[in-house]
Amino acid sequence: MSLAVALCVLGQSPAQASGGAEDGPVSIGVIGDGLRVREVRVLLDGWKPGVRARISEWRGGRYVREIRGWKHMASKEQSGYKFEIATWKLNKDFRHQRRICAEVSGHEERMPCVTIKR
Repeated sequence: MSLAVALCVLGQSPAQASGGAEDGPVSIGVIGDGLRVREVRVLLDGWKPGVRARISEWRGGRYVREIRGWKHMASKEQSGYKFEIATWKLNKDFRHQRRICAEVSGHEERMPCVTIKR
């Protein structure tokens, strides 16, 4: 099962600020309405206990790490698919075309991003 499918299985509902992206084993899912982001989920394929994730905003040609800091991911299994997940409740407005990106420890070369659009 791909991470994009896993994000849908976990209950991602359609809305304008919603979207998902994958970069190798790392995936990000954003849930929201309009320019308001309610929740962000970061997934990693497989079980890797002790791995951490954080979410950043891409602004002005650089990453601004002020959304949420490092958080330990939880090991989960759904329909035989094993993955690590971290979830943040944001309830925060973002500007049109801002990008929210995921980082996972041990996978720094992978950073999927979702663009927030009206």
